[in-house]
Amino acid sequence: MAGSDENNPGVIGPSYLQGGLRACGGKFVAANGQNRRALSTINRNVIGDPPYPCAVNKRPLSERNAVCDKIPPIPLHRPITRKFAAQMANKQQIKTEEIKKPIQSVSVSNESEDCTSIDVDDPKESSDFDVPMFVQHTEAMLEEIDRMEEVEMEDMDEEPFVDIDNFDKKNPLAVVEYIDDLYKFYRKAECTGCVPPNYMAQQYDINERMRGILIDWLIEVHYKLELMDETLYLTVNLIDRFLAVQQVVRKKLQLVGVTAMLLASKYEEVSVPVVEDLILISDKAYSRKEVLDMEKLMINTLQFNLSLPTPYVFMRRFLKAAQSDKKLELLSFFMIELCLVEYEMLKFRPSLLAAAAIFTAQCALRGSKHWSKTSKWYTTYSEEQLMDCSRMMVTFHQKAGTGKLTGVERKYSTSKYGYAAKSEPATFLLEARF
Repeated sequence: MAGSDENNPGVIGPSYLQGGLRACGGKFVAANGQNRRALSTINRNVIGDPPYPCAVNKRPLSERNAVCDKIPPIPLHRPITRKFAAQMANKQQIKTEEIKKPIQSVSVSNESEDCTSIDVDDPKESSDFDVPMFVQHTEAMLEEIDRMEEVEMEDMDEEPFVDIDNFDKKNPLAVVEYIDDLYKFYRKAECTGCVPPNYMAQQYDINERMRGILIDWLIEVHYKLELMDETLYLTVNLIDRFLAVQQVVRKKLQLVGVTAMLLASKYEEVSVPVVEDLILISDKAYSRKEVLDMEKLMINTLQFNLSLPTPYVFMRRFLKAAQSDKKLELLSFFMIELCLVEYEMLKFRPSLLAAAAIFTAQCALRGSKHWSKTSKWYTTYSEEQLMDCSRMMVTFHQKAGTGKLTGVERKYSTSKYGYAAKSEPATFLLEARF
């Protein structure tokens, strides 16, 4: 190929490339020279002259790779939504179609070689662009969004789980930091406070009916003395634990009950009833010395162990999980106090009694079975596990106030306790069978 020819102005000779770019092996490299022309001058000269005879006026080969560089990356800091993902998919599809268009050959001249044509439509060259990686990622992203929306729709149908301690984080009395550890300990310790459900068989002079009469009377005494709720549950626990290991004649059974309430009051109350008041309530059947002697006997028999979880401990936690109102709370306590009188309910753990009382009260108020996911989580009891105990509570509710043991029914028939005893029992639970 000849150099620059004045008669042939369309030919680009070495004079145009001197000190600038020189074609070598299909690539443009910088030529060594002192007098280098500005690239803008060379481009202007190239644009102004007719095309080189053997060159084809097509896109340079480098533009093929430049297409991928022009595709904007997906901004990971931006939240991925279906609308945004669809827009990205459309853009990627347009770029893919442009890449798949046939690109004609590009010829590069060399002063010492003939014009060489490089065909970029070769299948081997374009196979990498059939399905670009970013398109695959976009399609996978769309599929993931579809799957997540389906899961969210399923979750919307389910009842949400509630963190019952979330609003008490700033309340130091709620001890949110270790409340879960406390109740794990209570669940382990509740077994040590339970008594054999058939311990009354070892007593030769008293029976379960006498026990029921005693506790029903103590519920009335507790109400008249206006003692704390914890005191009543601890009193019943002390009576059962003492009778399970100590023989008692029936004449001393009431003394055991009065003394157990005195011990529970000393443990729970701020202002403890005096011994004379307890003697007066028991119609002066016992002297002060007899009460104090029984107190010594009971506290030594129980080895001074009064720190045991009663149903009341679990009631407070489980009522919070049930997001209860005052009506549900009063009806739940009515249910569980009915169970205190019944000897046969000793076979159930305190935590299960508390959970079943709340479940039964909810069913009575709603007229249908209801046990939320939050209640199941915090009580660790399912609806099926509570059903046997709940059915027994319904029967106690039905016969409340009909027999001789009416202390609980009269207590919860007052305005102070919201007339909870007047509510209708959940009799449909007796008909349900699983």
